[in-house]
Amino acid sequence: MPKLFDIKFPGGCKSLPDGFWSAVDVWIKKPHVVNKRLCGVKETDSKDADQDDLRLLLHDPELFTDVLLFMISGASPAHEPDKPWSSSVRTFIPKVNCYGTNLHKEIILKVTFIPFEEDAEGKVSLRKGNIYQIQLCNQDCEEWSLELCALSVDSWFSDGVAYPKLPWLSSDLLPKLVRWATECRSSEFRNTLSLLPVEKYSLMYQQLKDKYKAMVKVWPEVTDPEKFVYEDVAIATYLLVLWAEERAEKGLTARQSFVDLGCGNGLLVHILTNEGHPGRGIDVRRRKIWDMYGPQTLLEEKAITPSESFLFPGTDWLIGNHSDELTPWIPVIAARSSYSCRYFVLPCCFFDFCGKYQRRQCKKSQYKEYIDFIAEVSQVCGFNTDEDCLRIPSTKRVCLLGKSRNYQLSDEPEVEQQRAHYIHSRCTAPGVTVQRSDVSNDEDCCNGNGSCNGTPGSSWGAGFQPRDRVETVRNCAALPRDVVDGVVLRVANALLGMTVGDGEGSCHDWNQGGSLSVSEVAGLLGQETLRLLKKECGGLQTLLRNNHQVFRVEGGRVYIRDWRERKPFRADAKRKPVAPGALKTRLCWFHAQHPQGCPLQAENCAFAHGADDLRPSTRPLKKIKNDLCTSLFEL
Repeated sequence: MPKLFDIKFPGGCKSLPDGFWSAVDVWIKKPHVVNKRLCGVKETDSKDADQDDLRLLLHDPELFTDVLLFMISGASPAHEPDKPWSSSVRTFIPKVNCYGTNLHKEIILKVTFIPFEEDAEGKVSLRKGNIYQIQLCNQDCEEWSLELCALSVDSWFSDGVAYPKLPWLSSDLLPKLVRWATECRSSEFRNTLSLLPVEKYSLMYQQLKDKYKAMVKVWPEVTDPEKFVYEDVAIATYLLVLWAEERAEKGLTARQSFVDLGCGNGLLVHILTNEGHPGRGIDVRRRKIWDMYGPQTLLEEKAITPSESFLFPGTDWLIGNHSDELTPWIPVIAARSSYSCRYFVLPCCFFDFCGKYQRRQCKKSQYKEYIDFIAEVSQVCGFNTDEDCLRIPSTKRVCLLGKSRNYQLSDEPEVEQQRAHYIHSRCTAPGVTVQRSDVSNDEDCCNGNGSCNGTPGSSWGAGFQPRDRVETVRNCAALPRDVVDGVVLRVANALLGMTVGDGEGSCHDWNQGGSLSVSEVAGLLGQETLRLLKKECGGLQTLLRNNHQVFRVEGGRVYIRDWRERKPFRADAKRKPVAPGALKTRLCWFHAQHPQGCPLQAENCAFAHGADDLRPSTRPLKKIKNDLCTSLFEL
């Protein structure tokens, strides 16, 4: 059979052949990590198969002979000939359903992939031309390579989804398999969407994405609209499918109620409400976008204090989506609200009950350790705790769910004593500092305060203070202008003073200067200046990035920016000159301060060369039309 592509493993790879099977297992169970047009697969009929099973699967005797020879010719060194093949069937779940009622499946025998289609009546048609195999080969037991072979190259069919193109298998799949086989790393967390039927999630996500994508165009916040809209759509999809499965399992008809603690921009509340679930969101600070949802979306501006005053006995689910200081309290609030109250929490920033979370282990990543801590809180509170991984554009994707209790209702007093003792021990443990948090998490942060004494009618945690309703701007924008200008001038002069003779300068006629690390730049500044910068989020590096007209910060090093080398946003785009009459609202730093002036002519520079070149805007700021936005949100 023709070998189409091959790729060699790096020398000294000790993970083979076991690593090969681990890599193939990823491709079989999680093809969506490579093929982005898939949401995932559903595996069925996993068993050991022999030649008789293969004959029954393929029906056609001639095809059976061809496939059998194809498999034998590609026998892996890791496979023992006298043992049966591992057989399974997987059903592809595309992100966008482009196949109607037809199901696209694959029989997987060892490392041979046999695709077929099944219609609504159960009629099966085999894709003979798309049978392929992944082979692990070695020479002299030292040099390993990965090969891709196809049963019939000439009749290969590709639709870009379930049937990828052959060159894609070479350029994308094989290198990934080599890397996975070499690394052999096991994840600290579960696979994504391990608690849900992936096919239902895929269908629901596409429906919600189409329904709420218009929000990206009217997003009034300073945060990235695509990230926040599609992330909340994905979280809403997860909850809606989870709750639908719960209703089916328990025979419920009424949709679950919810309260989102620390709801931030409120979009998750808006989607869940629009999809028929009664609920509300609470956050310490009102957002601009709240006014655009309409009266059916219930959002409250209120500081949440973990106490008897913030219990929700009539609520089915409590949600904590990037809820920061409230994160460890959400299982507690749910447990104390009612025996039937459940919770969903998506941890982000690391907080304990009464301050910042202090690491206690070094064998795990900080994130894994914190997830385990929240799981421990959940267990102490009496929940059977589930862990899952969401598909969202975020590095913090692991969620925890408490869907049921691990004790009987009659044991509530005893379990409550355990909760109170545990919380008190955490708040009084050595090294725990009770302090007001300075952590901000864009749209998703919410704080609580209270004491850990567990006395009924009082707060439950000592020393917490709610975050200010007005968010403090700490991005170096509040620094005195003379301080900023002084830092910029000092750093720029130091860079420009680094000549070619020093091994750092530029050979161009216009002096581009050299480069310094951020720590070296800090050494140029006085202690009082550094003290002022330390109070700002990001500090010195933020100040340098804010002055991007002058500096370029890459890889922890600082350079003078040369606007002649400005890169376009797309690799294939050409940089357009400044349009005649374009607005120039800021003076050009290089024109005023660089010894050789600006390297660009005034007509080509986006900044003003002198006061006479300034062209301030005379147009008023655009206002969002509430009637248009309201119609977009009331979908």
